[in-house]
Amino acid sequence: MKHAPSVARLIDALRTLPGVGPKTAQRMAFHLLQDGRDGARRLAEGIDHALTNVGRCRCCRMFTEAELCAVCESPQRDASLLCVVESPADVVAIEQSGGYRGRYFVLMGHLSPLDGIGPEQLGIGELEALLSGGLVQEVILATNPTVEGEATAHFLAELTRARGVRATRIAHGVPIGGELEYIDGGTLAHALAGRLSLGQ
Repeated sequence: MKHAPSVARLIDALRTLPGVGPKTAQRMAFHLLQDGRDGARRLAEGIDHALTNVGRCRCCRMFTEAELCAVCESPQRDASLLCVVESPADVVAIEQSGGYRGRYFVLMGHLSPLDGIGPEQLGIGELEALLSGGLVQEVILATNPTVEGEATAHFLAELTRARGVRATRIAHGVPIGGELEYIDGGTLAHALAGRLSLGQ
């Protein structure tokens, strides 16, 4: 069945969301038009407001409505520690853990030459400027444990060490409370390769 042009346009727009295929987009569109018109208006207003008012922090590239985000603006954060992540969602996850008090740099992606994503698209020039400022003593590479994430971490480690700054990588392996028999082989191999010495 052919949809009315406005409905087809809405369905197509909804498909830009991650994980939303044609059937899900159609279901969402029909819901918004049938029973959710007030919610649809709030959604449209919220999207418009965010697109108008939200930019990137001039220091770390995190989403913010001000020149600096709350983390970069806070004098309580340790400016000698810089955690490099792929996305704003990674910052939120680390902040929710409550175990990190340094600052961040958000790449907004990872190296992927096939997709045309190189160092320029990841803000590497801005990262280099931060590293050259003299405040950062350690860069914690917290990119995802994917092929692209590992390649990005390797590239950043070399760039960091070339500037005389210590580069470390977050640990990957067996989760707390996990049972070995249920852990996948790749995770176990990573955990064994990254094993640590215990106190004497």
